[in-house]
Amino acid sequence: MQDTTAITRMEAVYQSLSPLMDERMRRHWAAAEAQAYGWGGLRAVHTATGLSVNTIRKGLEELVTRETGGQPSVRIRQAGGGRKCQTERDPGLAVALEQLIDPVTRGDPQSPLRWLCKSTAELARVLTTQGHPVSARTVGRLLHAMGYSLQSNRKTHEGADHPDRDAQFEHLNTQVQDFQQRGQPTISVDTKKKELIGNFRASGQEWQPRGQPINVLMHDFVDPQLGKAIPYGVYDLTENQGWVSVGIDHDTARFASESIRRWWYHMGHHCHPRARELLITADGGGSNGSRCRLWKVALQDLATDLGLSIHVCHFPPGASKWNKIEHRMFCHITQNWRGRPLISHEVIVNLIAATATQQGLTIKAELDTGCYPTGIKVNDAELAALNLKRADFHGEWNYYILPACQKK
Repeated sequence: MQDTTAITRMEAVYQSLSPLMDERMRRHWAAAEAQAYGWGGLRAVHTATGLSVNTIRKGLEELVTRETGGQPSVRIRQAGGGRKCQTERDPGLAVALEQLIDPVTRGDPQSPLRWLCKSTAELARVLTTQGHPVSARTVGRLLHAMGYSLQSNRKTHEGADHPDRDAQFEHLNTQVQDFQQRGQPTISVDTKKKELIGNFRASGQEWQPRGQPINVLMHDFVDPQLGKAIPYGVYDLTENQGWVSVGIDHDTARFASESIRRWWYHMGHHCHPRARELLITADGGGSNGSRCRLWKVALQDLATDLGLSIHVCHFPPGASKWNKIEHRMFCHITQNWRGRPLISHEVIVNLIAATATQQGLTIKAELDTGCYPTGIKVNDAELAALNLKRADFHGEWNYYILPACQKK
């Protein structure tokens, strides 16, 4: 890592002395600074002064020659000497490059790169065919000089907004604050991305001895013996604690409700011994979706079993990334197992349970070997028999379910 303080000092010294030095003195001064800096000095001096790396390297060679008793070069290049910049020799090069990558022409069906990957090599090839012979390295330098850099996609568009999107957020926030003020538990739930189990490549990097990376399989085909892991999480918004049930069958509403049940018996009722109600904030889709009938049936059984009135608030369509569990728990789990092949259920459970943060997050995890079949249908009569009350505001998103023994 570069020392920014040293680079700033070198930049200030160079700006002061540069008008007083000729070309030979500049490269010798730069070489001396690079030597004094130590490892990475050549790049640091280049950053501070803008001098060519080759120029600084040449200065270093001349200093070494003098130190060993040799006679260094006394050549001094005249101002304006040396090979001309590519854009000076070919004034139309910069304009041609800009036209290839400009966002306006980029979508033009006639653009040469409309259907091509815009690598520097490909840009150089197309420019050469247009009469601007240039190398890929020069294209890279020109792009940086023009203010371009490599960019990945950024997830910002959430799709079409529901007219009551903001109003639902306000309602959800009000419900959370009300439950917390009354000392009633509030949880955020969701299913994390399913993970292949086996010696497969894991994204991210982990410290290993130099030249000794972990060797994994070439192809990510599902192992029929190990299958996939399905982590379903429960995050306590008040206590900053989490629970993850690692399923091995299917991500269904029954699996989701069973995960909440396990959280309650292992963690929830210890933190909230006086709880009479439970607020669940969840996405609008998936196994705990607002239109999933089996989810409501499963919650009815859960409410009766726990003796709690279960209130549910769903996030509006296209807003699942606002779910607190995503950026308060799941992101830390992903960070904790980066670069680690998830070779077994035990490894997954242990890595999840070992996740912690400086803000006090703790997580417990358990393997759920239960069977959760798909395709279960809930008819209108079964839905009507539930002890369910819909809220006046968007009852499809906001509702509560009482234990079977209580009246609506």
